[in-house]
Amino acid sequence: MKFKSVFDIIGPIMIGPSSSHTAGAARIGRVARSLFGREPKWANISFYGSFAKTYRGHGTDVAIIGGILDFDTFDERIIESIAIAKERGIKLQFIEEDAVPVHPNTARVMIGDENGELELVGISIGGGKVEIIELNGFELKLSGNHPAILVVHNDRFGAIAGVSNVLAKYEINIGHMEVSRKEKGKLALMTIEVDQNIDGQVLLDIEQLPHVLKVTKIVD
Repeated sequence: MKFKSVFDIIGPIMIGPSSSHTAGAARIGRVARSLFGREPKWANISFYGSFAKTYRGHGTDVAIIGGILDFDTFDERIIESIAIAKERGIKLQFIEEDAVPVHPNTARVMIGDENGELELVGISIGGGKVEIIELNGFELKLSGNHPAILVVHNDRFGAIAGVSNVLAKYEINIGHMEVSRKEKGKLALMTIEVDQNIDGQVLLDIEQLPHVLKVTKIVD
């Protein structure tokens, strides 16, 4: 069951004609921006399925760029987001992919600058809701609708328990948690959606744990 109330079906306050093709796309872009942590110098967006066929008419392109610029779904600047991005010197590329996606509203976002890159795959599931299903090659399931922590760590015994103990210490309730790894004993990604906001001290405590390499927070 994807929707909890009638308001989830109606969708969020937004700019654009479609909650799936505009609000959802904006949220995918904004999650990418939140994870990257800064404004990128370039963005390559690949659209699949329905997104590839209708992104111009439904404003999916301006919406996803608006999200990358950190505009919320109701921000009127979304309409001019492509022009704004170009004014800021951000190089943009849109690619219509022929591959059949797991969901018809799928976008692959690749953004970067001279200091790094980020790649994620997001799907818009309706009502403005999204799921991030891939991040830098790691499979995951992230809704983007709740505060979340992403923990990159070495795949070692006790790493998951250590993070869970820190969250328990601060009485933070876990709503969803999963771990993805590319290879046994190598790098792994812990995805944790929680019910409360997360302050900086929680992140610092997690960063100091053995085997933890990087901690990123996503705010709802």
